[in-house]
Amino acid sequence: MPVKNILVVDDSATERFFAVDVLTKAGYQVTTAESGEEGIAKAKAGKPDLILMDVVMPGLNGYQATRTLTRSEETKDIPVIVCTSKGQETDRIWGLRQGAVDYLVKPLNPEELLKRIAALP
Repeated sequence: MPVKNILVVDDSATERFFAVDVLTKAGYQVTTAESGEEGIAKAKAGKPDLILMDVVMPGLNGYQATRTLTRSEETKDIPVIVCTSKGQETDRIWGLRQGAVDYLVKPLNPEELLKRIAALP
């Protein structure tokens, strides 16, 4: 099933604006959330085709939110791509262990982001 609806979870207004701009220009419908908790609620309510998840957020961080989403019966089939400034190899491995299907380091390259989304099964 091709990706049409994307949920962007990031506490930074600048990062959300950037992602929404890139994704809407590429033809995607985009919803945003400012926290891990809000991201989980919106994922359950709206069932997006893909979630782009930041890691460093107040409250529930992106690793915790990803783990919750990928282990919940309601949301386990929604792929999560972690998009974060945490670029260490151990961070990437940990993100993938939480159930993410991919891991991108900020600042995001628009072409790379779109390529990774298009490559999803």
